[in-house]
Amino acid sequence: MPAVRFQPGDTVMGRWPGSNLYYEVKVLRFDPKTQLYTVIYKDGTELELKDGDIKSLTGFKQGRSRSRSRSRSPARTRRSRSRSPARTVRRSSSRTTEVRKEKFKEVLEVRLTPVVRTQSENQVGSRYNLRRRKDQGDGRPAELEKKLEAILPQATPREAVKTTELEFGGRFGVLFWLLFLPVMVLALLILCAQEDASLLNFPLTPPPLHSLWDCQVFGIVLLWLLFQAVLSLLPIGKVVEGMPLKNGKTLKYRINGFYALIFSAISVGAASYNEVDLSYIHGHFLQFYTSALIISILLSVYLFIRSRWAAVDDLAPAGNSGYVFYDFFMGRELNPRIKDFDIKFFCEMRPGLIGWVVINFAMLLAEMKHKNLDTPSPAMLLVNGFQLLWVADGLWHEEKLLTMMDIVHDGFGFMLAFGDLAWVPFTFTCQAYYLASHPSDLSAFWIVAIMIMNVVGYYIFRKANSQKFAFRRNPSDPALSHLKTIPTATGKSLIVSGLWGFVRHPNYLGDLIMALAWSLSCGFNHVIPYFYLIYLILLLVHRNARDEHQCRKKYGLAWGEYCKTVRYRIFPGIY
Repeated sequence: MPAVRFQPGDTVMGRWPGSNLYYEVKVLRFDPKTQLYTVIYKDGTELELKDGDIKSLTGFKQGRSRSRSRSRSPARTRRSRSRSPARTVRRSSSRTTEVRKEKFKEVLEVRLTPVVRTQSENQVGSRYNLRRRKDQGDGRPAELEKKLEAILPQATPREAVKTTELEFGGRFGVLFWLLFLPVMVLALLILCAQEDASLLNFPLTPPPLHSLWDCQVFGIVLLWLLFQAVLSLLPIGKVVEGMPLKNGKTLKYRINGFYALIFSAISVGAASYNEVDLSYIHGHFLQFYTSALIISILLSVYLFIRSRWAAVDDLAPAGNSGYVFYDFFMGRELNPRIKDFDIKFFCEMRPGLIGWVVINFAMLLAEMKHKNLDTPSPAMLLVNGFQLLWVADGLWHEEKLLTMMDIVHDGFGFMLAFGDLAWVPFTFTCQAYYLASHPSDLSAFWIVAIMIMNVVGYYIFRKANSQKFAFRRNPSDPALSHLKTIPTATGKSLIVSGLWGFVRHPNYLGDLIMALAWSLSCGFNHVIPYFYLIYLILLLVHRNARDEHQCRKKYGLAWGEYCKTVRYRIFPGIY
């Protein structure tokens, strides 16, 4: 093993990848496995460099002074080389020139290819390595490839990067969440079904088994998942590419979620027209939740087992800690697929979100049935309308999901499987489920005020998200030329004007305003309708803290300048 030339803390000259420019950097550490130095530039950018790309400070200055003196020496330009009369002038023959040209043509091309770094690594930027370009039909003989492969050193297979920064309380914290989250949802649903939805009236005895399990209900949930999977595979809608993966490749996704919502609405309408009792969902809601919970657990087990054979490039940066329960919770594989069927992308938007709308409609019918109403209550109409708008908007802009952290960074494990299939359709519907048994009388003033609040929140939410998505896709778009930005060492820029210049994460602000409008529609008698609002606040606090940590590490000094420019925060003292 070669000796380590530089120690942590040494100031050296590091070559910027892809160029011949050297900058003064500080050595942070050396990885004996990869034989790479982690260095930090003056602007806060951290990169990994090979030993050959680093020079000592004194040697670099001496080399520059020698080259400068040679190029500027007057004697060097005046001196002529004396030639002995006996010496003959050597001329290169045409044959030698042709041989050199042939050898030159046979030299394999090399190129710098960036390998996207994982967020779990303690640095930002791109690692550069030399890779031989594959044949592209340029006529070069395959024999030369084989000879060079025998001569050149073979690349050792890359090892998966271990996850060192653990979230959600680490390996013991995820055990708590694995047990607590399913029980908490069950308790919430039991409370919503009580006539007096108060914690003081919570039943101390567990519910009977028949109220939690029914084979027919389990079959209905499976059919719903199958129905949505078939809709997602229909050859309608455009096909787009996702964000680049670690190996530089991009996956393709069919965007037809809004069509799936329309087909689902037509199917539910047809069932209702044929007198199918959709209020059955309200009467067996606990059984529907238990079925969804079991399916999410089975799916998580399958995903964890298949991830053991996943390639290194297919692993998620946050789910490879080596701790079984932590990796099971976070998800090891980033984009698990069965041929062209992307399991995570399907679960993120289809069965849970569209199921949310269907359950809300079932609660509306249950309210009319149990209260003997000819029309739904204003509060139930507001909740159904607001949340239908939110789901329809998400499916209409389904392509924007491909740039979100759930798709780009998070693995698909129990956290997302349970969240998509059980948490979303059975906690986000708690307002409609509550109103089915606990009517809320709203005056005309409150109806108008709540509607205005939701419209304002939706405008902020949609405007901010659309602006962020457009800027990520094409920062040079003329439609975005009016935006002010701060350049960073990573080559990306941070928006500091418009909504993004007024407050950090304005999309979160719009989401919070809408969540408040949904909760206010249910009145002030109980805290249960405000569960979604409380959950959203806690979720955004966690996300903001994580974003703050990652952005400060990624953008370095540019992030400090951004924080000085955009001072207003949704949660003061947190982000």
